[in-house]
Amino acid sequence: MTIAPRRLIFAGSPEFAIPALHALLTAGYRPVAVYTQPDRPAGRGRQVRPSPVKIYARTAGIPVYQPATLRDPAVQAELAALVPDLLIVAAYGLILPPTVLAIPRLGCVNIHASLLPRWRGAAPIQRAILAGDVETGVCLMQVEAGLDTGPVYVRAAVPIERGMTGGELHDRLAALGAATLQATLPDLLAGRLAPEPQDAAGTTYATKLDKAEAELDWNRPALELERQVLAFNPYPVAQTRLDEFTLRVWRAVAETESSTAPPGTVLHEGPDGIVVAAGAGRLRLTEVQLPGGKPLAAAAFINARRLAGRRLGAV
Repeated sequence: MTIAPRRLIFAGSPEFAIPALHALLTAGYRPVAVYTQPDRPAGRGRQVRPSPVKIYARTAGIPVYQPATLRDPAVQAELAALVPDLLIVAAYGLILPPTVLAIPRLGCVNIHASLLPRWRGAAPIQRAILAGDVETGVCLMQVEAGLDTGPVYVRAAVPIERGMTGGELHDRLAALGAATLQATLPDLLAGRLAPEPQDAAGTTYATKLDKAEAELDWNRPALELERQVLAFNPYPVAQTRLDEFTLRVWRAVAETESSTAPPGTVLHEGPDGIVVAAGAGRLRLTEVQLPGGKPLAAAAFINARRLAGRRLGAV
């Protein structure tokens, strides 16, 4: 007996979702449609741009749908007319109401970038680094009406290595999510997997990033400042005041050696970094940027500007 091919819909918007869509195509699971967020202004010029997933899907010749909301009955009817077996979600960015969740015959699954129930919500990658977690990963979970509350089909873990940025961890988890989806999908489509409920006792929430969080408070311990710098690379990028300028800090390393200088004081500078006193320990800035310039290694930066003895931050 010939088994009819599964009808899949993929829903995603940013770069994080592209490896998963690519994995589906590579494995022979061509979605009948891709849902992604509407084109929106982006960048310095605020020009209207399509999402990365839309660009990829169009290149692959997959029909693209871009509703502003999934709560519209007409949009729901349009989705139902595609007769999907399964809806696969990866950083889509729109809420899936219960009416939509009920449309696919096998339901909806989501690739979430944390080891649930830790870090439900919008920014699990950055929050894991900020919290000093030594491990994170991805979950393939069944979507429910609640925020990342659904039962989990499979987990895959990776260590968070010292010095890893939010961007680097993002890319690693995007690839891991794609590989996990590709390996799990045959059993999922065949009904051979039963999801396990999350243990609500371990729940934490990863709130959306706010640009106000990027400001470095030099009264805090150096290790916390290091995590802040790394987590916010490449967005929103940690920053501090240097006179009338904003100094962006892209990379930094915490050191335990103490100092009697006021927090924010530049203790010394050299090819290996700009060392700043913190509330506990000190922070070695290794890549920085001034407005209008590009990110520079500390060695290149201090060739044009000397900072030793200066005070960073709000004084």
